[in-house]
Amino acid sequence: MKKIILLIVSLIQFTILFGQQTGMNTYVLRFTDKGVSPDFVINASLYLSQKAIERRIKYQIPVDQTDLPLREQYVNDVSSTGARILARSRWFNTIVIEADTNMIINISALSCISKVELLIYNSQAKRVASETSSPFFKAETVNPWQIKMNEGGPTDKYNYGTAYNQINQLKGQYLHNLGFSGEGMLIAVIDAGFSSADIMPCFDSLRANKQIKGTRDFAQLGNNIYATSMATHGTSVLSCMGANVSGKMVGTAPKADYWLLRSEVYATESITEEYFWVSAAEFADSVGADLINSSLGYTTFDNASTNHSYSDLNGNTTMATIGADKAASKGILVVNSAGNSGGAGWWYIGSPADGDSVFTIGAVNSIGVRASFSSVGPTSDGRIKPTVMGQGSGAALYSPGGLTSGSGTSFSSPIICGITACLWQALPELNNMQIIDIIKSTSSQASNPDSLMGWGIPNYETAYTTLSIRDHIVTKSLIVYPNPVYDKITLAFPAPIQGKYKIEIVNIEGTVVYSNHRSESSVHSIQINDIGSLPPGIYLLKVSGVSLVYTGKIIKM
Repeated sequence: MKKIILLIVSLIQFTILFGQQTGMNTYVLRFTDKGVSPDFVINASLYLSQKAIERRIKYQIPVDQTDLPLREQYVNDVSSTGARILARSRWFNTIVIEADTNMIINISALSCISKVELLIYNSQAKRVASETSSPFFKAETVNPWQIKMNEGGPTDKYNYGTAYNQINQLKGQYLHNLGFSGEGMLIAVIDAGFSSADIMPCFDSLRANKQIKGTRDFAQLGNNIYATSMATHGTSVLSCMGANVSGKMVGTAPKADYWLLRSEVYATESITEEYFWVSAAEFADSVGADLINSSLGYTTFDNASTNHSYSDLNGNTTMATIGADKAASKGILVVNSAGNSGGAGWWYIGSPADGDSVFTIGAVNSIGVRASFSSVGPTSDGRIKPTVMGQGSGAALYSPGGLTSGSGTSFSSPIICGITACLWQALPELNNMQIIDIIKSTSSQASNPDSLMGWGIPNYETAYTTLSIRDHIVTKSLIVYPNPVYDKITLAFPAPIQGKYKIEIVNIEGTVVYSNHRSESSVHSIQINDIGSLPPGIYLLKVSGVSLVYTGKIIKM
């Protein structure tokens, strides 16, 4: 009863403030719970893909109630009032709605509602992008190609064509030549639209090899994100990673898998897009994305009352930033453009680039000089941003019209994201934050980072070969049978295992549920006979030796 009274008092205050209007406002509603008790046993396979579950097991990230979907009855109770559902978040147990005053009073009386927050007043007023708002892409340009082709070195795996400089600047071809082109890595691309990407020849190999795993529109549900009416921005962003046309342009991760997710309405700028972004990030988590590339950012909006101030960019205030850091806590490496405001009156990075767990990418030109438009730091709480730099001035890319060049941190971000996926493919034993730390420590300004270029331009060859990680434990896969397993299992090694080693089985909550130390002279296989008491579920199996870690997955019946 006390909660209902407080919510109604708040609504009376809204009404006094804005008058007895009957128009639609946008609100954020927080639910009281997920409709289950705190000790509810979560069956992760009902809510997360197998790849998402494996990520949690591998990096010992517990499954908790933030992974549960919203209680659908609660959502239905809200929509039955006539309110329009705009976005939903399982991580934060919230929905965003449009409702008039009468609807919101009825909603506030629902026992499932713990908080009502007015987000946008008069949200159905005509919205027109203006000079006072700052669409993230506004400063970006796409121009006819004017840069000379360069095939690359004679021993390079790919003939990069126009993309050679932006990859060579990062020494990314070193990883490609070792066979690390993104295979097995899943990148979620959150953007404004992917016009014509389903028919463009530069993505033929992605389609032929089924590397595009799916699409989803969170800004306007059910849309075809490939439609010619959609923005081309995401198409160009994707090309920086996934294009594969020998001699013309090869992206930084031509063998990676991709989910294409739309969260941005290109023509206007609204704070609700931050909530769409969070919905997209949650979906990316659920399908098992390893990385997110977000060439998006938020500072000011068409409705000036929702603008962010510099003090908001502290890593803990804006919705997109909170969501990006949450994605990172789930094990995803979040790569985000710094922004294109470096030469304007507002020169700071936007949201979610200010997140402390976000890999924030600025832009340099072809010779490594900071592009004047590239947004700078620090964050309002004094942290260095951007994190690193990639070529974002005169970058090679594709648009629906063909091969072209563009300038903007929207392009330096995916260039970095793709080659980072390749590095992580090469070093799978490391988690997302360790990968970021290694890249920072081997970048051009590692000894003296600043808020213009962060830690500088990465060197992915050094990141892989440096002595600081040269002694990293090599991870290889186990052959496990039978699988699924009931009580005992055999582990087969690709090479004989010798000396002391430890066997561990880790559950979905990240807890070691089985541990055994052994020593062998030289064996190709071992048997575990005492796991019949383990509860049914998916487990990570890890065998740790002196210089190798063998991993496998088991399904316990």
